[in-house]
Amino acid sequence: MGHRTLPHQPSSRARRNEPGAFRRVLRRGAGTLILTIPNLISTMRLLGVGLFAWLAFARGESAAAGWLLLLIGWSDWIDGYLARRLNQVSELGKVLDPLADRLAIATAVIGGMFVDVIPLSLGIAIALREVLVGVGALFLAGHGRRIDVRPLGKLATFILYGAIPAFYVSHGTLLPSLFAGIAWSFGVVGLVLYWWVGVLYVGDARRAL
Repeated sequence: MGHRTLPHQPSSRARRNEPGAFRRVLRRGAGTLILTIPNLISTMRLLGVGLFAWLAFARGESAAAGWLLLLIGWSDWIDGYLARRLNQVSELGKVLDPLADRLAIATAVIGGMFVDVIPLSLGIAIALREVLVGVGALFLAGHGRRIDVRPLGKLATFILYGAIPAFYVSHGTLLPSLFAGIAWSFGVVGLVLYWWVGVLYVGDARRAL
């Protein structure tokens, strides 16, 4: 009777390593993922900006718009946490996430200055920084380069997401002085950090070229 070759059975050690190998494959492919929970949240944040603009500028519902903007801004933290926790950091997410932030802040600040919700001094300082960073990002993109968002930049944006909504809420609440005080306190701290990170991005851009 001829010798039968049994099908190869992986060793117990190999079987134990299979989940780890699977996770490594997932990590290698994570950058190309599109349909992820964090990307879905970023897309919802982008759509939320349109709803915010409708509430604030078409309906004049400043308080409701302010609370919505707060939700849009602070969901950014949830977005980033889930991307890391679920191993779903993707190249698309690295574009959608800051895009949602920039669009929300630009809409709230520029629109807010026109309807006298955002003080001109603070609004112009924020808008100018946005323009400079935006031009720099376009310049880098034209050279096939991109820089990652700094954690300090995320913190500055997070603080401004406390200030800007508070200005809107102060125009549609029974406690305008309280929310205006909160808005200015967060706004000054956030603005200083915002510009400081902008300076750091200049160095990042030079190293990327």
